[in-house]
Amino acid sequence: MIIGSGIGGLCCGGLLALGGKKVLICESHSKPGGVAHTFTRSGYKFESGPSLWNGLECPTNTSPLGQILDLLEESIEVKKYKGWKVLVPEAEFELEVGDSPFRKKIQELRGDEALNQWDSFIEAVRPLSRIIDKMPLLTTSPENLNLQEILKLSIQFLPEINHANKLRKGFGEIANKFLTDPFLNNWVDLLSFLISGMSMDDTNTAAMATLFNEWFNPNAHLEYPLGGSESVVNALLRGFKKNGGKLLLSSKVKNINFTKDFATGVTLKNNAIINSKFIVANCDIWNKHSLIPSHLISKFKTREFSIEKCKSFLHIHLGFDAANIKDLPIHTIWVDDWKRGITADRNIAVFSIPSVLDPSMSPKGKHVLHGYTPANEPWEIWKNLKPNTKEYNDLKVERCEVFMKPLRKIIPDIDKRIELKMLGTPVTHQRFTNTHCGSYGPAISARESLFPGYKTPFRNVLACGASTFPGIGIPAVAASGAYTAEAILGKKEFKEIISKLN
Repeated sequence: MIIGSGIGGLCCGGLLALGGKKVLICESHSKPGGVAHTFTRSGYKFESGPSLWNGLECPTNTSPLGQILDLLEESIEVKKYKGWKVLVPEAEFELEVGDSPFRKKIQELRGDEALNQWDSFIEAVRPLSRIIDKMPLLTTSPENLNLQEILKLSIQFLPEINHANKLRKGFGEIANKFLTDPFLNNWVDLLSFLISGMSMDDTNTAAMATLFNEWFNPNAHLEYPLGGSESVVNALLRGFKKNGGKLLLSSKVKNINFTKDFATGVTLKNNAIINSKFIVANCDIWNKHSLIPSHLISKFKTREFSIEKCKSFLHIHLGFDAANIKDLPIHTIWVDDWKRGITADRNIAVFSIPSVLDPSMSPKGKHVLHGYTPANEPWEIWKNLKPNTKEYNDLKVERCEVFMKPLRKIIPDIDKRIELKMLGTPVTHQRFTNTHCGSYGPAISARESLFPGYKTPFRNVLACGASTFPGIGIPAVAASGAYTAEAILGKKEFKEIISKLN
């Protein structure tokens, strides 16, 4: 059985069911998908999590999520697009994925010297991207590779062997070497933070090489799943259920049951007991520990208990009148002040207006918006406040006012247009995503180590999701689910399943 129906758990469950295993997923929330789910209010469909997607449509892509959907023979209707709006201290501009648009913007904003720095930087990243291209993320878990597979990969890496070691380091080592221009250095720091919740010095180079390979490719594009992230979750669920998988909603797991060091199943919050040969914890590292009986918790390495967490989020959800508004950006990234630092609270905000691409997300003549501060809101100022008290509500309104400054730049008369407004805090994020302190996930610096693998001290208890290797983000959690499925199915059976991939 799998604890949690986030993307990692659904990918793991889908592959296990495809391999003929009897699989049950227990989800504490009333809706599946973890952070990636949609909820409806007054005809508006609001997103709660990921807003940037790619690798969903093409069956021959290298996206782990796209590959798993292909294996499950499920498809998602998408709309392709390229651009977003950028509001930074230096300028306000529209930007598209792909190398050429950003090079033109560098030339315009910063001149020839900055452009030369960027070109040298991209040239240094390119060999790393080639290595990533040769590593099928779905099947390259360090814990699953045997000697023969390691040798095969090593031979593939020979042309770039001198660069391979950089993949395990912080991305700042490369960026700081080539990018002395303040804007370019800050830009890469921003992209790193949006990926990992940490600065570029602490963000894994492999993750950033993957991003640059995708976003700065001449043919790059983004994909919006029509119907929102709910469409992605529903596609994974269809593939899971048609192969015999079962999902229990509103079924919070209270603890994992053991006989000595062997897990026998779980006990739900309602005291129902479910027996299982394997337990997969698709939850964050802190919730995983809370499921283990106290007399067995010492089996875990001490290091796991000292892992720092990323900060949390503020959210704003708006339904507003769309009359006479033209050329609205699908996404907007806003930075207030580079000098405050990329991780400073309320210094960055991200906005998504999915109804620009998909009118079904809002009533006719309206738009729906989700904005959030990406993993920069401290939990500590919220942890002792009770929801719905005056102190809590006043602080929520005060802290979320940060969203209105950039929103008035995007839509000058937004205040008059708002018809529905909901604000969220780290407390809200914790409640609806069941994450420790509403955190984005572990803040594991690439300068120190990789994320933990799927193994636990107990041979039939495994883990997947954003607290395990490869780390945070949709491609990473999808891959983590596949690694865990491979460990349960066995290498031979797993290879037979994925042999259908091109």
